[in-house]
Amino acid sequence: MIILTGGAGFIGSAFLWKLNKEGITDVLVVDNFDNSEKWKNLVGKKFKDYIDKNDFIKLVQEHKLPSQKAVIHMGACSSTIITDCAYFMKNNYEYSKILAEWALNNKAYFLYASSAATYGDGTRGYSDRDNDTMKLEPLNMYGYSKHLFDLWVLSNKLADKVVGLKFFNVFGPNEYHKGEMRSVICKSYPVVRDESRMRLFKSYVSEYADGEQKRDFVYVKDAVEVMYFFLSNPRKSGIFNLGTGMARSWNDLAGAIFLAMGKRPVIEYMDMPQNLLGKYQYFTQADLSKLRASGCDHKFQSLEESVKDYISYLEKGEYL
Repeated sequence: MIILTGGAGFIGSAFLWKLNKEGITDVLVVDNFDNSEKWKNLVGKKFKDYIDKNDFIKLVQEHKLPSQKAVIHMGACSSTIITDCAYFMKNNYEYSKILAEWALNNKAYFLYASSAATYGDGTRGYSDRDNDTMKLEPLNMYGYSKHLFDLWVLSNKLADKVVGLKFFNVFGPNEYHKGEMRSVICKSYPVVRDESRMRLFKSYVSEYADGEQKRDFVYVKDAVEVMYFFLSNPRKSGIFNLGTGMARSWNDLAGAIFLAMGKRPVIEYMDMPQNLLGKYQYFTQADLSKLRASGCDHKFQSLEESVKDYISYLEKGEYL
């Protein structure tokens, strides 16, 4: 059986969709159903059982859970605006250590979600080579909690036994429950639909004009294909970037949204919230050389193709 933590969340439920497409249903979904509507991400999916994340980790710690084939650890708090450091350490770092040790002791395959937030302001580049990872300085507590676990993996010489994936700006169906952490596409869709306009942050550095800040936007359908590549090739290991390798501007993203919706682009630039000033990434782009060297040759969809496909889900209110 495959254990999938965060299985009702955005990327986790998308990966469950991918597993189901491959005929895999022997999955234990681990998550916590809060006040959001992420339970809808599981509707129509096939899995063996569901267990609350707190009950699950208790079974792990008490050695009451039988060993499993694989652990896909997507469960974490991904908010960049929450400031509760103790929560991040317990939920993202300590939880991950307990689960990784249990998986390795039980000879189970272990794949976990890291993040491009570990790269901070990008001045140290976007290389996922282990020596470069050791030098990174994240800008927020979310990125730091992910970075700490990457460092734990490296310092314990476990990079040849596990797979870590540094997700860049993932967007797509099943993110609807994420509130302020939804992608700009998801948040802007109803505004573009109803008002034929959208808003982007102003730039506060001279190198970038308003809306020309760049991100490596990656479609969730592409992300789960890469995840499945590693699950299907268990001898591959290491910490890898998961992005397209092609940075695109927010203006490009806006243009793709308007194009997909058949509207003329109208973009307004708004002030950035105080809590983001100084913690904002102006450029991200995954270095894919290590991923390609692993044998993963997945061809990522273009931003325009991805946005068009995603808009079709938003228009119908559909999930993966």
